Amino acid sequence: MKPLQISPETAITLSKQLGVPLEHLMHMPQHILLQKIAELSKKPASETTEDSAPAPSSEKDKQ
Repeated sequence: MKPLQISPETAITLSKQLGVPLEHLMHMPQHILLQKIAELSKKPASETTEDSAPAPSSEKDKQ
């Protein structure tokens, strides 16, 4: 099985969002990767952005 034909930037982004090591992602069968991407797209956009970057906290929230 040959590695996926995706750019390094795309591979790194997918690896982080799917929580899969980069080496596993590159050798993942295409149909499984597409299934995982479909599951990821079903999640609300707010969940995926919260996972990648924590929201800044303000001083008012601490009181």
